[in-house]
Amino acid sequence: MKHKTVAVDIAKDVFEIAVSDKPGRVCQRRRLSRSRFLQYFTTIETSTVLMEACGSSHYWGREIQNLGHTVVLLPPHLVRPYRHRNKNDRADAKAILEAHRNEEIHPVPIKSVEQQVLSSLHRLRSSWKDTRTARINTVRGLLRELGIFIPKGARHVVPRVQGLVEDAESGLPDALRVSLRQACLEILELERKMEEVEHQLDALAQQIPAVQRLVTIPGIGLLTATALVGFIGDLRRFRSGRHFSSYLGLVPKEHSSGKIRRLGRITKRGDSYIRMLLTLGARAVLWAAGRKEHPDRLHEWALKIQKTRGHNKAAIGLANKLARIAWAICTQETEFRSSAVPA
Repeated sequence: MKHKTVAVDIAKDVFEIAVSDKPGRVCQRRRLSRSRFLQYFTTIETSTVLMEACGSSHYWGREIQNLGHTVVLLPPHLVRPYRHRNKNDRADAKAILEAHRNEEIHPVPIKSVEQQVLSSLHRLRSSWKDTRTARINTVRGLLRELGIFIPKGARHVVPRVQGLVEDAESGLPDALRVSLRQACLEILELERKMEEVEHQLDALAQQIPAVQRLVTIPGIGLLTATALVGFIGDLRRFRSGRHFSSYLGLVPKEHSSGKIRRLGRITKRGDSYIRMLLTLGARAVLWAAGRKEHPDRLHEWALKIQKTRGHNKAAIGLANKLARIAWAICTQETEFRSSAVPA
């Protein structure tokens, strides 16, 4: 009996299925509702099920795996070039089958429930942080129109606005006082929610050995460590630290031909959230390195790059090195040990 490959185009309510018994040929098509989707896989023989790594795909992947099938998730942006002509569910399912034949397209690992919990907490915190920033900028802009200027820094906004609202002689129009007070309360509430998420992440981190090892690396704290585990999972699936940093987009973009090799700015591929966290951590390491009387080898290397290439390039280079160190820590299952600069 031939082994069959089943491609699934996932949607909210309707699922398009294309069954292939040999490469390049679709022998059967089905269109199922969400209530009949899992039931279909209980009626067919063990197969390889292909899906795009999109919304709800990790949940369906776990459920289908429990039924004995092999599930492969493909990156959506690499499946798109295989779709010809118009976009519809049938064409998407056929494109998934064609993309699976390309051995250079690496599948996306199916996330566990624990990973999705970590990533969900990070997304909630980021959403609240963006809303908080928007409210702060709105308050700044409105007061600037009235000739009231607030110093730089988010920490100055709420105390300064509350003082203006409570001061009857501040010159603030009475019609704005109630609304500005509500805006300050909203900002404080958002900050409280962000702190609660950080407490939840800290409690979960105590139960994950990989996070405990990652936080020993300079520049990698609770947020970065839990994000690495939640969004990426096991770093050992990368062949080397260089492949991992390339996955995060922390390597130069190449545009070469023949004997001419051109390297430009970083590619910015991969997860922008983790790349941002690593870059901020690298800037913190650079700031601390300049204030150490006896810097270790990592800080000494960062200061040398900063002196020769500038602060921004040094920060990106150090973020690349932190990503490689994180890969080595997870691969060797050890903690980071700083080494002194040789005399």
